[in-house]
Amino acid sequence: MNLKLKAAFLLLPFLPFSELVAQAQPINVVTSAVPFLRISPDARSGAMGDIGIATSPDANSQFWNVAKTPFNEKKGGISLTYTPWLKDIGVSDVYLAALNGYYKLDEESAVTASLRYFNLGNIEFTDFSGNTLSTGKPTEVGIDVGYSRKLSDKFGIGASLRYINSNLARGYSGTSGQTYKAASTIAADLGLFYNNVNDIGQGFRAGLSLSNLGGRVSYTDNALERDYIPANMGIGFSYTKVFDENNKIMFGLDLNKLLVPTPPMASSTGDPDEDDRINAENLAKYYNKSIVNSWFSSFGDSNNELKEVQVSVGGEYNYADQFFVRAGYFYEDKTKGNRKYFTAGLGLKFNVFGINMSYLVPSGNGVNRNPLSNTLRFSLTFDFDDAK
Repeated sequence: MNLKLKAAFLLLPFLPFSELVAQAQPINVVTSAVPFLRISPDARSGAMGDIGIATSPDANSQFWNVAKTPFNEKKGGISLTYTPWLKDIGVSDVYLAALNGYYKLDEESAVTASLRYFNLGNIEFTDFSGNTLSTGKPTEVGIDVGYSRKLSDKFGIGASLRYINSNLARGYSGTSGQTYKAASTIAADLGLFYNNVNDIGQGFRAGLSLSNLGGRVSYTDNALERDYIPANMGIGFSYTKVFDENNKIMFGLDLNKLLVPTPPMASSTGDPDEDDRINAENLAKYYNKSIVNSWFSSFGDSNNELKEVQVSVGGEYNYADQFFVRAGYFYEDKTKGNRKYFTAGLGLKFNVFGINMSYLVPSGNGVNRNPLSNTLRFSLTFDFDDAK
């Protein structure tokens, strides 16, 4: 992998805040550590613009809204997904692998477990002169266990715990003598699901998901370098129209907002000393917020909170529950990351086995190019009770 690209990707979680200046308005992206938790972990949702909070339940419900799981028609299921990263520029050793499974204890409750493994390939650590200091293989891992239950025929609730480990540069000593370590924390997901569909599957679904509610992480022993993880609040809606016994179509909408404080903008009073003082104070306030306070303050620390809402829309055509065609669109404001892309994909179901594929239509250019442009993602699924 290109060294400069790997170094930039590796150091992203270490940055306290990101600030760029556009011609007309400032760009102030909300950043966090362990951003791999925000990568779509299954090909079905990835083909529909990354919607999943209120779509019909499947083996990957744990990743989007654990409260959907008891509404699965099958007794249990497993899904395995492989997502190449930066494939469009020839990188072959960076990928996200996700494994998820669920089992219904009865008609009212279910348990889930999942694993996300992000491999960043091989990297060389160099000094300012380009001399190699050491090499490493950075990885990040998320392990989940969850429980969900129906409150009625239409309502469900669920919760899960997540262990997060980010081993980006453990053991590496920078030119300043600072030694980096692996970062880890515990987080929780909470979900609500409303499933108002009739016996043939037609109707409306809605969901609310709070994810990655947990402590901050640090790659050093410096208390001021404890970064927020990507806590998120998502609301989703979907509607399924059944035309006949073989043909149905589903449309969905997800709205997501990171529950992470907006980074402070750099001061520009014209006095360098005064700017340094103001920037230091603002940065200290940014990092000294309690975890709960950081979630609530994220709703009022920006000039326009609506710009921090990410929008996903998508649809799925279903023929005889065996062949699926999907498409979607993802939108993010240009001052908050400027990610905009179309997605498409197919799904096939063969008795107990299924395969889903998704493709992200090329978007962006230069440094704004999407890491998943021109990339095919695959998910394999297996249902339990059909096998029995």
